Amino acid sequence: METGDFTKAVLRYTAPSITQDTCLPPRFGFAYAATACLVRNSPFMIRLLLVLPDADPDAPRDVLGQVLADADAAAIGWASCDTMVQEAAMLAPQQVLVHRPASIPRLQAVLQAWAGAPPQPVVLVSEPLEPRMHEELVGLGVHAWACADTLDAAGLRGLLARAQARWEREGALRDTLARSLAHLDERKWVDRAKGLLMSARGIGEDAAYGLLRGAAMHANLRVGELSRSVVEAAQWAEAINRAGQLRMLSQRLVRLAAQMLAGVEVRRSRVLRAESIERVKDNLDHLAGLPLDATSVQALVGVRSAWEALDGALSARLSPAALATIDASAEALLGAAEALTDALESSGGRRALHIVNLCGRQRMRVQRLAKDALLAAMLPGGAWSAHLPSTMDAFEASLLELERAPLSSPDIRTALSGARDEWLKLVRGVRQAERAEGRIELVRASEVLVDTFDRLTASYEHSLQVIMS
Repeated sequence: METGDFTKAVLRYTAPSITQDTCLPPRFGFAYAATACLVRNSPFMIRLLLVLPDADPDAPRDVLGQVLADADAAAIGWASCDTMVQEAAMLAPQQVLVHRPASIPRLQAVLQAWAGAPPQPVVLVSEPLEPRMHEELVGLGVHAWACADTLDAAGLRGLLARAQARWEREGALRDTLARSLAHLDERKWVDRAKGLLMSARGIGEDAAYGLLRGAAMHANLRVGELSRSVVEAAQWAEAINRAGQLRMLSQRLVRLAAQMLAGVEVRRSRVLRAESIERVKDNLDHLAGLPLDATSVQALVGVRSAWEALDGALSARLSPAALATIDASAEALLGAAEALTDALESSGGRRALHIVNLCGRQRMRVQRLAKDALLAAMLPGGAWSAHLPSTMDAFEASLLELERAPLSSPDIRTALSGARDEWLKLVRGVRQAERAEGRIELVRASEVLVDTFDRLTASYEHSLQVIMS
């Protein structure tokens, strides 16, 4: 029978007025005559994908077809063991009947494609198997088994019914498990989001849940979906804060090296340098553990490379030449950290994250200004003096933007007011950096401002507007 004739025959199988038996086409040089025959005019016909051995010249020609017909079953397609998965996907039979497979291990390998959850019941008719083999086949998704030598129509009918019942029951159990796991996952996100809101607003659990529920209704989302978005927003805000710290620390480490070389608060400078190095490493480790996109991952690689260069420069004996090398390495780290922070803000996809980045950048500018002022006083002829005006202008513009931003609170406004007072002290220290008193004022004001903007950045990071953005 040609392929076109077989297609016509299959159509005749499914027609309501079938009046004669039709058989599958010969494959691989042998024929399974009458194996696709249907019971005439049966409204309860079970549509099967028949999986036959690749070659079996001794196979009976009529017995299987007659058993199928008497059991109100019909083959709508033929497959070998190797093509079973593809044919099942294409034909969508009600069940898959594997008859006398040539190799049970080969069948097991093919069944692994369904990962124990085939799209329709799978029935195996074969020679007797060892108990261990039955267990393995059940794990792979075989729902019923019968011995080929004793199979008759009544046995096949019961076998197919048993396989259907087991398949449906397993499907219902999987659906129940999936819903339960989804509910537990949703509960986890809700609890984490409530904790964030309780910490950010100083409110109780009921009030935090009320905020989530109201926001979910407004956004037409489930509370679990909204909660997950809240947690992810908080994670992005923390990531931007930590990446922004790397910018500041790059400049702070140069400033501390300059202080030690100039003899300004040497003991405290050593302590702060050790703390800053540990802070860099902690932030890098934290960022490496986040599920970053490809752009952010590449940016983080650049930051690590720049940090390794700066870490090596810091270990050298301090001298004017070493200080210049340290600053060059720090500038490379600053650029890499800036790229990483911007990539994280872009990946976060939330406009409110900009305020975290903006405030965090002020920490870096404070340290950069103090560093450039010290280096300009200690290493004449460099470009550090030329950087001072642009850094001051950028700081002033960002401070004004923060003061005008609607994302604020009484604590934030108070902190910004204090930051402006300390900023004036820092500027005064910059102008007097040639004198020892000026350097001391510059150093102390820069530390106060870093602490102030650290707290401010954390306030923005944990603010309700950023979390609920």
